[in-house]
Order: sequence, then C-alpha cells, then structure tokens
Amino acid sequence: MTADQLAAFQANSGFTPASVSVVLVSGVFVALLLWGVWALRTAYVGWSEDRISQRQFLGVAVRFVAMYVVLTFFLLS
Repeated sequence: MTADQLAAFQANSGFTPASVSVVLVSGVFVALLLWGVWALRTAYVGWSEDRISQRQFLGVAVRFVAMYVVLTFFLLS
C-alpha cells in the first residue's frame, strides 16, 4: 500500500493494517484450536467407548497437528 492509502485506512478505521492482520490471524488460530479440541474430545470419547480404534483416534490427532503446523507455517512466516 502507498503512504496515502495507509493514511486513509488508518484515518477511517482508527487502527493500522498490521493490527487488522494480527486480529484476523488470531481469529483463524482460535477457530482452529476450538475445532481441534472438539475433534480430539469427540475422538477420545469414541475411542474410550470402543466405537473407533486407537489407530483412528491417532489419525484424528495427527491430522489436527498437521493442520496446525501447516497453518502456522503459512500464516506466521
């Protein structure tokens, strides 16, 4: 963005584009972590009640960790 665009954005919104970026990235991570807690808890309950195998439970955990690592790499680098 040019200096004029930055000044206009800040004058109209009251905050900088960097602040908006931090809020949006934080929102993505909050949503991911909430979904991850829900998915892992659901998988754990299924595993503890013998509705899914230990391998399926570990598959859920590995997919969540992989998604977290990939999003961390893309959004924080």
